Amino acid sequence: MRRGLKLNCLFAEKALKFSTFSYYTPILIRRLRESQDLSSVISNHSKILKRAAFNVLTGNHLINAYLRCGNLGHAQKVFDEMSERNVVSWTSLMAGYINGGRPELALSHFRDMFARSVWPNSFTFATAINACAHLADLRRGQEIHARVEALGLQLDLVVATSLIGMYGKTTDIGNARRVFDKMTNKNIISWCSMVSAYAQNACGYDALALFGEFLRLDMRPSHFMLSSLVNACASIGRLSSGRSIHALVVRHDHEGNEVIAGALIDMYSKCGCIDYSDKVFHRIQQPSLVPYTSMIVAAAKYGQAKVSLNLFDEMLDRGIRPNSVTLLGVLHACTHSGLVSTGLTYLKSMHKDHGIAPNVKHYTCAVDMLGRAGRLDEAYELSKEFQAEGEDVLLLWSTLLSASRTRKRLDIVAEAEQRLVAFNRDVAGAYVAMSNTYASAGEWSNAVKVRTEMSRRGIRKDPGCSWIEIKDMVYVFYAGGVAQCAQRAEVVKLLRELEVRMEERGYVNVSRNLEMEFDETELGMEDMLGIHSERLALGFGLISVPKGMTIRIMKNLRMCRDCHERFKMISDIVERDFVVRDLNRFHHFTAGVCACGDYW
Repeated sequence: MRRGLKLNCLFAEKALKFSTFSYYTPILIRRLRESQDLSSVISNHSKILKRAAFNVLTGNHLINAYLRCGNLGHAQKVFDEMSERNVVSWTSLMAGYINGGRPELALSHFRDMFARSVWPNSFTFATAINACAHLADLRRGQEIHARVEALGLQLDLVVATSLIGMYGKTTDIGNARRVFDKMTNKNIISWCSMVSAYAQNACGYDALALFGEFLRLDMRPSHFMLSSLVNACASIGRLSSGRSIHALVVRHDHEGNEVIAGALIDMYSKCGCIDYSDKVFHRIQQPSLVPYTSMIVAAAKYGQAKVSLNLFDEMLDRGIRPNSVTLLGVLHACTHSGLVSTGLTYLKSMHKDHGIAPNVKHYTCAVDMLGRAGRLDEAYELSKEFQAEGEDVLLLWSTLLSASRTRKRLDIVAEAEQRLVAFNRDVAGAYVAMSNTYASAGEWSNAVKVRTEMSRRGIRKDPGCSWIEIKDMVYVFYAGGVAQCAQRAEVVKLLRELEVRMEERGYVNVSRNLEMEFDETELGMEDMLGIHSERLALGFGLISVPKGMTIRIMKNLRMCRDCHERFKMISDIVERDFVVRDLNRFHHFTAGVCACGDYW
């Protein structure tokens, strides 16, 4: 009898615990989902432990609640204390580490899953692939892709979309497109990922072509896709396409999106329409960091230092904290306007005033600033002060080399040659600067020696080219490429007529027979009599663009001094405006002067 009563009491106690667990668990889970701050999550965590409701379900909700509050430490602790974990537990923590800027730990947990015999699902694979994208780790991304193929998940929508993003971030655009083409079921995110991959990898024309395919579907473009398309138009200088995308932004009511607004500001400025950039910016009622930064950088590229610095001060007055890109734009503004003291003050105050440590780009900009002002010794000391390593050495010393050329500082060239000899890629510009410096100093044997070394190592320069857009068509012109020039006869005739009129005004070719140019001004020894690409583009523009319209030319290299002088004089002769976007900045020629003030 007593034994029976004891058993009944035991069953009743267990039933009470079970009913308490069943009753409270959904309530606690709902509270965890609604928790918006760390204190409320900790409070609900405590209640779960008191009611013995801690299991894999509540543990997963706790991990996600802590991650929403940005507390990786607490999330990891919950994970470690779980006696049982499922695929959701592992995937949630991996995603948390990626969002927390620690993708390497996410991949570490991915490896541990297999050791613990927990099989990943498509979301886990997508998360691991995303970690590889954040790390730009193509090798490990390909390894995970191989596992996906082995398991037959390559057509899974989530996995395939993540693969497209990963290949895009690791510059393997071919594999990104192959994954996209194999997908049998694509959604807006898939299309957006592929468009973004093209835009990120300077494949603007491909991005626009793919968007043309997308428009034939009954789908609405997202603001992410439109932002990528605007960036694509900016990279290739396609003003007409950029305007069309802007119209879609308005039509789909995305004008208020500040990421798109920032992209539009950048696009219009890169297409030679800084006034349009200004209009987009001033339509934003309360600009945040992104539009401010875009406008500061845009104005800097046009040599409008006062505008950039005023915007920067205005931004600070509104309590908006700058980031490293904002400050780089400020330094560029000082560089292109000769405000050396002001620029150096901003560089030195970055960490003190804004908590941002200057990186190689900031120092490179300052070195360029000092070099343009002829303060080579200070530029040299600043280069050494940064103590650059790896690829940073190439960036910093290439800039110093360009500055050395104007001042014929052969001592700096000799040291740079020693520092850059270890690099096998992206060194064409540095070698060109060395050769040009020797040539400008009359050291022809050393100039030829550098060119011979380039040939021996298989280092090739990009050919100088310029392009112009007329009625939605892009026309490309190459240095010395008169034979391939559109409307060749008319262009050559016009340029010769302009040459005569320039000489009547006292023009003298400042470059002829002075130096051997390879890259920056496209006058290699082999084409001393060649014509520069921007001059061909200008000739074509003058006969093709109606009078009264600004002629806009894009160029892949720095504009040379001689062409700069020619464009100024021609703008006065023909009474037209020209805008040239070169490798470094914009030049707006009107009535015989350039907006850069001959300082570039």
